[in-house]
Amino acid sequence: MAPQPVVTGLSPKEGPPGTRVIIRGEFLGTRAQDLIGLKICGSDCLLSAEWKSPNKIIARTGPAKGKGDIIVTTLSGGVGTSTVQFRAYHETIGPLKESAVWIEESPSQNFAWGRRTLAQSGLTQEDPLGLSIEGNEQKIPEDLRDLFPEACGDLSQEHFSPAWFLLENHLATSFEDLKAGLSFLKRKVESQKEGQLSFLKSNAGSVIDQLDTLMNIRDKLQEDEKLYGKETLNVLETSIENSISESQKIFTDVLVRKEKADSTRSVLFALSRHKFLFCLPNSVDRRAKAGEYDIVVNDYSRAKNLFGKTEIPIFRKVLEEVDLRILSIRKQLHEKVVKMPQSVEQQKKLIKALISLELQQSGTPIGDKLRNIDPAWDAIEARAKYLEGTFRQTFEQHANKDTSAQEKAKNRDPSQAPSRVNFCEELCDIAASQLPDLWRLGQLYFTGELRGPHDPKPGDFKRMILNAIEKFCVYLRLAILIAADQRALRQSSGLSWSIGSASATHQFLPWIPQCLRFTRIAYATLISLDLPSEALDIIQKLIDEVRLFCFSIIFKRATDRCKKLGSQETWELGVEEYPGATLLPAALETLLIETLDEVQSVCMQRETREGNLLEPQSDGQREVTQRLQEFLSAFSGVIEELAFHSHDEETPTHNVSQLLGFPNSQQPDSVAGSGGGAAVTWEQRMLCCLANYAYCNKSFFPRIGDIFVRYGYPLPTLAIETARYTVNQLFTNLLEEYVEHKGDPLVGTIEPSMYLGRFQWDHEMEIGQLRPYAHECCDNLVGVYSEIYSISPALLRPILESIVQTISEELARLMSCVQRFSFTGAIQAHVDIRLLRDSLEGYVNETAKNYFMEALEAINPPLSGEQKRKADEILERVKRNMRLQLLCFSVKDP
Repeated sequence: MAPQPVVTGLSPKEGPPGTRVIIRGEFLGTRAQDLIGLKICGSDCLLSAEWKSPNKIIARTGPAKGKGDIIVTTLSGGVGTSTVQFRAYHETIGPLKESAVWIEESPSQNFAWGRRTLAQSGLTQEDPLGLSIEGNEQKIPEDLRDLFPEACGDLSQEHFSPAWFLLENHLATSFEDLKAGLSFLKRKVESQKEGQLSFLKSNAGSVIDQLDTLMNIRDKLQEDEKLYGKETLNVLETSIENSISESQKIFTDVLVRKEKADSTRSVLFALSRHKFLFCLPNSVDRRAKAGEYDIVVNDYSRAKNLFGKTEIPIFRKVLEEVDLRILSIRKQLHEKVVKMPQSVEQQKKLIKALISLELQQSGTPIGDKLRNIDPAWDAIEARAKYLEGTFRQTFEQHANKDTSAQEKAKNRDPSQAPSRVNFCEELCDIAASQLPDLWRLGQLYFTGELRGPHDPKPGDFKRMILNAIEKFCVYLRLAILIAADQRALRQSSGLSWSIGSASATHQFLPWIPQCLRFTRIAYATLISLDLPSEALDIIQKLIDEVRLFCFSIIFKRATDRCKKLGSQETWELGVEEYPGATLLPAALETLLIETLDEVQSVCMQRETREGNLLEPQSDGQREVTQRLQEFLSAFSGVIEELAFHSHDEETPTHNVSQLLGFPNSQQPDSVAGSGGGAAVTWEQRMLCCLANYAYCNKSFFPRIGDIFVRYGYPLPTLAIETARYTVNQLFTNLLEEYVEHKGDPLVGTIEPSMYLGRFQWDHEMEIGQLRPYAHECCDNLVGVYSEIYSISPALLRPILESIVQTISEELARLMSCVQRFSFTGAIQAHVDIRLLRDSLEGYVNETAKNYFMEALEAINPPLSGEQKRKADEILERVKRNMRLQLLCFSVKDP
C-alpha cells in the first residue's frame, strides 16, 4: 500500500467560499482516478478538485467557516493528514456582488428612523464616532476571528461587536479621542429622538385623514357583509372561472397546435443539441470500417462521459445501441489483432483501441458478454505461431524445390545459387525482420503500454523466444551442415532435407561462406535487440558450427588443389637453402597462404559475440590439426606420385659394365632449371623428390607452423610432427628404391668383371695396377656421385653410404669364396680392396668397415711383410695415378 497523502503547502491560506486554492504535498494520488476525497475545513470539495500531479491539486473551497485542515483521501494511500490550515470566512455581500454560497436576503434596517432605507449606504457610511480614520492602518489581526467567532464589525449586522469595530477601525486612536467620539455619538442619538416628535407635529393633519379613511373602509365592509354575506368573493370567483372556460373553448385548437409545435420544436432542439449522441451508432460503424479506431475510442469515451449517468429513456436506448455496436467492433478488432501478417505499429494501434474500448465497457452488462480478453498476449502468440509457420513453410518449399530440381537438371549452372543457399538467405531475412517485431511487441506488453487485465507472463514469452530461435537454428543446421550426422536432429524435429547426388553436394559446398554471412547478418540484428544471453547463445553455437564447417570445406578444397600440384611441377631447382629441392614446396606455401587468407576473411575472424574456435582441446583445434594433416599428407603423396609415376612411365637407365659389352649410357644431367628445354631423367626426378622430402622435413614443414602462428593459430605441433614422420617414411622408401636402382646393377657387375678372361686368384699375375673390376667400380661410383652432386649434394652421404655398404658386402663375399691366393694374387687383392676402402672412406659406415675388414682377412694366406711393403708401394702409385678420379670422394660436406 502506498504512503498516506500529506498536505504541506496551501495558497492562499484564507478566503471566502469558492476561493480557488492550490494544494501541495506528497503522495496525493498516482492518477486522477486515485483521488476519491478532498475536504477543506470539513467541507467536501471533491467535485471541484482538479488533480495535476502526485504533488499538486487545485480546488475551490466550500461553504465552511472558520479554520480547518485539508484532508486528501486516495485509493492507494487512504485518508491523509495536513500540516497547514485554511481560514474560511463569509464576506458582507451587497445586492450587486456575486457570491459562491446562498446569502440571507433579509433587508438591512435603518434603526435611526425605524424604516427601510431606499439604498444601501455602506459605501458612504460615516464613522459613528465622528472621528476621521484617514491615515489609520486598518489591520485585522490573525486571531481577531478567534477572539470574536460569532461577531463582526459591520454596523448593519445583527451580531455587530463594538470591540471588533474599535480594533478594526480605531486601533491607533487615543483614549481622549475615543471619549470625544462617545460624546458625539450620544448627542447624535438625542438629536434623532427630537427629530421624530417634530415630524409628527408637522404632519398631524395627514395622520388624522389616514385614520378617517381606515374607519370608512371598515364601515363599508360591514355593510357589504349584510347585503352579500361573508363570502363576498364567490361570485367573482365563479365569473373568473367561467371566463377561463370560455376562453379555453375559443383557443383550444390554437393551444393544441401550439403544444404540438412546442413539442416538435423541443424534439428538434434536442436532436440538434444532442446530434452527436443520436448519430453515434452509425458513426462508430463508419469509422470502424475506415480503420479510424482512435476516433471510435474518443467518440465512445465522450458519449460515456456526457450521457453515462443519464436517466432519460431515449438517451439510455441510444447508449445501449452504441454499446452493442462497440461490442461488435471489439470482436472485429480482436480478429484483426491476431490476423497475420501485419506490422507491429498496426498491431499496437489495434491493441490500444481494443484495450480502451474494453476498459470503458468493463463493469457493464453489455461488457460482460465479451470479457477476459488479453489482446496484447493474443497478438504475441499469433505472431509467434506465424513466425514458426513461416519458417516451416519456407523450409518445405525450398526442400521440395531442391528435390525436383535435382531430378530435372543434372547439369546446372555453377553460378546459380542452390536452393539451400536461397533458403538460408530467405530464412535469415525472415528471422531478422520478424523476430525483432515479436521482441518489440513483447517489450511493449511487459512495460505496461499494451498490458491488459491479466498479469504478464514473462516465463511463457521467454520460452516463446527461445523456441523460435531454436527452430531457426534447426532449419539452418538441416540446410547447411550436410556433412554432419543429422539423424538425432531429424528424429527430434521430424524434418529432413535429402542430401541428393554427389554433384549437387559438390556444387553447394562453395556457397557455405555465403550462408555463414547470411546467418551473421541475422545474428547481428538480434544482438541489437538486447535479447537474453541464453537466446543468443543458441545462435552463437550454430554460427561456430558453421564457421568450423566452413573452415573444413575450405581446407578440403585446398587439399584437392594440393593433390593437383603435381601437374604444376616444372622441376626447376630454385630453393637456395636446400639445393635439389624444386619450387613445388613454394607452390604449396602459396596455396596454404591463400587458403589461410580465405579462411581468415570468411570464418576464422571473430565478429560480435562469437566464440573462439581455437580454444585449447576444442573441436576447432582438433579440426585444424586434422585438416592440416590431410593437407600435408596430400602433398607428400604428390611427391611420391611424381617419383613412382615417372618410374612406371620411363625405362630407367642402368650403369652396367662396359667390360661386359653394355655401355654406361647416361642421359644429359641437366634439369629444367637449367633452361627448361632439356629432358629430365627418371633418376633426376627421383633425386629432386628425395630433396623435396628432405627439405620439407628439415625446414619447410616447421616454417608452415610459423605461418599458422602468424595468422593467430596455435602452433600445430601434432600435425607437423605427423607430416614429418610421414615424409621420413616416404624418404626412406624412395631412398631404398633409388639405391636399389643404382646399387644392384653396379654390384652385379663386380663378380663378372673380376673373373673376366678366366682370371683366377691362385695363379701368378702381373701386378702394379688395379684390376679392371676395381677400376670399373670406381668409375661407376664416380658416375653416381656426379649425378647426385649435380642435383642435390646433400643426398650424397645417405645414397653413397648405402651403395658402398652393398659393394663392401659383395667384396667380402667374393673374397671369402676364394680358396687360395697366389703370392701376387694376394698382393693384387689387398691393393684393390684397400684402394676402394681408402678412397670411399668418407662414405663408409661401421658396417661397411667391417665388411672391408672381412674381405682383407679373407686373403689366404695372409700377407707377409714383403708382400705388404710391395702392396703399399703399388697402392701409393695407383692413388697418384687416379688422384683426379678419386678427388671427388675426398670432399667433405660437399
